[in-house]
Amino acid sequence: MKVLVVKANNRPADQAVSTRMHDLFVEELQKNTEITIDSVDLFAEELPYIGQDFLTAQFKTAQSEPLTEAEDKVLTIANGHLDRFKAADVVVFAFPLWNFSVPAVLHTYVDYLFRAGDTFRYTAEGVQGLMGDKKAIILNARGGVYSAPAMQSLEMSANYIQNALGFFGIQDQTAVIIEGHNQYPDRAEEIKQAGFDKVVEAAKDLSAVAAR
Repeated sequence: MKVLVVKANNRPADQAVSTRMHDLFVEELQKNTEITIDSVDLFAEELPYIGQDFLTAQFKTAQSEPLTEAEDKVLTIANGHLDRFKAADVVVFAFPLWNFSVPAVLHTYVDYLFRAGDTFRYTAEGVQGLMGDKKAIILNARGGVYSAPAMQSLEMSANYIQNALGFFGIQDQTAVIIEGHNQYPDRAEEIKQAGFDKVVEAAKDLSAVAAR
């Protein structure tokens, strides 16, 4: 089993809950030699924004036209991440909710994956995802309680990633979300530990599947 683990937080594990979630998940997976882990630390990557260079590069490539240095650079980086995503059996995203949304590096990374003909296609019946053979695991942390009805419309981090993956056809999704540890400081450690236990269990469940 090949597992792609995408980390989108550069804060240390003793300060950031989603970083700790990432580390615990990877540590558990590493115990299984049947699993190959491909790790992407987005804050350690050069991730040019999607813009004119990328869009022009796609058009020129389709027309077999030469690319400028900038066009070639962004397309090469984007294609590399797309290829690694497509090659994985399982994709794991570890990230926080920052200001109602995902970190900018994660948004750029997901932008690279929206490729007609690769991750989805247009049909007469509508859009069809092409990545339906994959499983996804979402590891998300947010200091407030965004599952509360009054806050749900403001939660655009886990919701965004889950919808994007669903658009690609990935319906087999497991989400482990830790929330409320900042809102309820008197219960912060209890809330976090309960979530960390769920992270380890999710990794163990995946490891058990790989061992079959």
